Amino acid sequence: MTSPRRRAPLVGLLVGHTVSLTGNMLTLIALPLYVLAETGSPAATGLTGAVATVPVVLGGALGGVLVDRIGYRRASVLADVVSGLTVAAVPLIDATIGLPFWALLGLVFASGLLDTPGQTARNALLPEAATAAGVPLERAVGWYEASERGARLIGAPVAGLLVATLGALPVLALDAVTFAVSALVVTVLVPRSLRPATPADPAGGGYWREFAAGVRFLAREPLLRAVVLLVLVTNFFDATKSNVLLPVVADRELGGATAFGLLVGAMGGGALAGSLLFSAVGHRLPRRATFVTAFALASAPPFWALAAAPPLPWIVAVFALSGFAAGAINPLIGALKLERVPAHLRARVYGVIGAAAWAAIPLGALAAGVAVDRFGTTPVLLTVGCCYLLVVLTPLLGGPWRTLDRPGAPARPAQTPTPVG
Repeated sequence: MTSPRRRAPLVGLLVGHTVSLTGNMLTLIALPLYVLAETGSPAATGLTGAVATVPVVLGGALGGVLVDRIGYRRASVLADVVSGLTVAAVPLIDATIGLPFWALLGLVFASGLLDTPGQTARNALLPEAATAAGVPLERAVGWYEASERGARLIGAPVAGLLVATLGALPVLALDAVTFAVSALVVTVLVPRSLRPATPADPAGGGYWREFAAGVRFLAREPLLRAVVLLVLVTNFFDATKSNVLLPVVADRELGGATAFGLLVGAMGGGALAGSLLFSAVGHRLPRRATFVTAFALASAPPFWALAAAPPLPWIVAVFALSGFAAGAINPLIGALKLERVPAHLRARVYGVIGAAAWAAIPLGALAAGVAVDRFGTTPVLLTVGCCYLLVVLTPLLGGPWRTLDRPGAPARPAQTPTPVG
């Protein structure tokens, strides 16, 4: 039986990740509703969503090398501290000297710049924490992704209720507190000694050379490239929903912040259940069939449900079922990355993968804002839902996707820890 001390790093990563992402859910609900209330413009809401995600792309692409250099634990704590300070500045400046829209965009950009490197750092420590705790890798990844889904389940409905009762700015102040708690948890529970056993990158040679090493590794991995391309396109579609379509429909047709938080929470709750189920049985399932089925069920139904406009409980049910299917997607991708990426390249490769996957999100937010202003919500919801479904069926065509059904065959087996179980 594994001792509590050996389980502490894994618990610390999971709790810190959950608390940090719960705070992100508060901002996800509060920020677009604040902009809608101040401007009344879906286009302005889309612009804010784009500005919020551009630093995620930049931080993911350029921050991975820094995470590798300063250490995963220290990077996680530093990212939470800086993000918390910038989020806290929004209500503070608004309450003192006033917050113009351009200043809000600047703070939103600054807040997101280190968020992705912090998440990358926690993710990169997961194999070592799982090994110390005696937990199979896919199970640990399932728990890690379940913590994100749990953050949605808890944070989104609570944020909706808080925004409805207190307003958006106090909720942003609470988000700053969650970053501080996350930093404290990781500091206390994750020891400095927890790090990959693999020595540092022997190539060395400066920031850009190390960054290029991560890019070259991804370029040589056909399956990882295919995954990144697919997620790039699907994240574009998801950005139209989360940054514009869902908040606009909730605000105009479903009753506002409470409905918005309820729908995000329902999808997060379903995804939590799906992630937990995958953590228990995922290593026994055929990967490609599971991946395609889960993506198909998670993609179009929420868009079509919003377009059909049935009573709110029916939409909540659709979001929960789609979330349940989505719960298998990220754990599967996470296990794939951990199997194939050498330990000494994790942070920079994860950063490049994350940046590439998120690169289309700002464009999705902007495009949705303009499209809703011009065509209305229903045509956009129907069109995006159909396109989304067609895209997620492409792994059935074969190519590098055939290798998805070969678990346990990492690209660098001598360098990548693969716990058995």
